Amino acid sequence: MALRRWIVAGVACASLTGCGSAAVPPISPPPPPPAATTEATKPARAPIASPPIAFPRHGPRKWVIAPAQSGAPSGPGGQLWRYQVRIEKDITGVPIATFAETIRKTLADPRGWTTGDRRFERVGAGSDYDFIVHLATPDTRDAMCGDTPDGYTSCRNGANVMLNVARWAKGVPGFGGEAGNLALYRTYMINHEIGHRLGYRHQRCPGTGDPAPVMQQQTLGLHGCTPQPWPYPKGELYQGPPGVYADRIPSS
Repeated sequence: MALRRWIVAGVACASLTGCGSAAVPPISPPPPPPAATTEATKPARAPIASPPIAFPRHGPRKWVIAPAQSGAPSGPGGQLWRYQVRIEKDITGVPIATFAETIRKTLADPRGWTTGDRRFERVGAGSDYDFIVHLATPDTRDAMCGDTPDGYTSCRNGANVMLNVARWAKGVPGFGGEAGNLALYRTYMINHEIGHRLGYRHQRCPGTGDPAPVMQQQTLGLHGCTPQPWPYPKGELYQGPPGVYADRIPSS
């Protein structure tokens, strides 16, 4: 009988706290599994900034030449113009492949010079060409343009199409750079100077509020026109009256 009382008492004590032994702590539930990573929950990556364009005023007049383009010439038909693309050494921040592709895309655009029954093909070093598109430092521009040195504008001299890297990098007020659309200005540079190689001369603004013709010297002033970089903006050659303005060339 005594043994039975002890067993009952022991069972009762096991169901209560404070019976001479420590209570058993409750068992914590296991932590939840980590949430699956999805595209929506991935941390955003910081955009990769393009390196800034840097250049000396006086370059070495040595060149990096782009390879020939792959595929057919740009344009549906007509006279074939072969061209090289070169960047002067010591210019940084402009990969030769990127620059050459910008030239190709500009020439291939249906608003560009191919609409005038022309085709264009980029050739590499050692091949015959009709003109060369150079990205040059300001002093090399002055040496190769054969005009009044200004270190500011671009030019065409014979088969040399000279794009001034200072304008490529900075644009001009109201058109490119911080004050406007730099990509639009670069398109204008390409089409304007190649237009000279194709035989077109300078033109003036047709009227206040009109788009500027591509052969207007938009680098120096718009004279009431709006920026416009294409020779065939609506499928037809767009021109203004022949002539130039007495614009002051900014200091380089």
